[in-house]
Amino acid sequence: MESEIAEPVPADGHVHTEWSWDAPTGSMARACVRARELGLPAVVFSDHADFTPWTTTPDGRRRVIGAHAASGLLDVAGYLAAVARCRERFPDLRILTGVELGEPHLFPDEAARVLRAGGFDRVVGSVHCLPEGDRLVYSPLLMDGDPLEVVRRHLAETARMVAGCDVFEVLAHLDLPALFWPADRPPFDPYALREEYARVLEPLAAGGRVLEVNTAGPWPAAPVLRWWRDHGGAAVSFGSDAHDPGDVGRGFTEAMAWARASGFRPGRTPADYWVRD
Repeated sequence: MESEIAEPVPADGHVHTEWSWDAPTGSMARACVRARELGLPAVVFSDHADFTPWTTTPDGRRRVIGAHAASGLLDVAGYLAAVARCRERFPDLRILTGVELGEPHLFPDEAARVLRAGGFDRVVGSVHCLPEGDRLVYSPLLMDGDPLEVVRRHLAETARMVAGCDVFEVLAHLDLPALFWPADRPPFDPYALREEYARVLEPLAAGGRVLEVNTAGPWPAAPVLRWWRDHGGAAVSFGSDAHDPGDVGRGFTEAMAWARASGFRPGRTPADYWVRD
């Protein structure tokens, strides 16, 4: 864990708290304390809004989402009240509201209800799962088959989300399953999926949206930030994807160097997105 980050430091635009169903050690207040320790100019609490319950198959190997949409699994009122308390307690830290919508293109009505209730400062879009028959399955847990095909399918589903859903501003962890590449296979080669990446990046850039540098992976794969710029991408955000306060701001020093080398620089203020040179 990093004890300090050299200036200038960007905002952490992707932090989970106790209001995310998969963050049992999350704490909004402790995340604020950690952000202040690191000198972060801002933090975005982008807690999960998923629209189906997560369960486990009998073999214990796959997390599965059922096909029937649920309530969103985010207590929006409770979340907003917690943000208000933290803003009062930490007036020197810019705290933005946010939400990470899981597969919003598949659940437009449910996503719209969450957004109307929240009035969020930032909306993150994510693909975590792939259709498997009448179910949605967490894509990293399909990697014991043909892993390149899983990443290809994941990118294709992400392209469908970008094309079919305009409610999110930031695209998170673009190539999620690639991090779970089997150790007994040749290393993942993003160049083998260059066209599939382009089908995501081109419309994302054309829509004026933002690509996330997610330091939990890190995601995306190494050459993709440069491809993002080549396809007209104008901005990147940085997100730790922390599910525990100790992970806020993790990996930002390396991520900042990567973004600079890919043709991006800090925005007008420290809390802004980084923009292309």
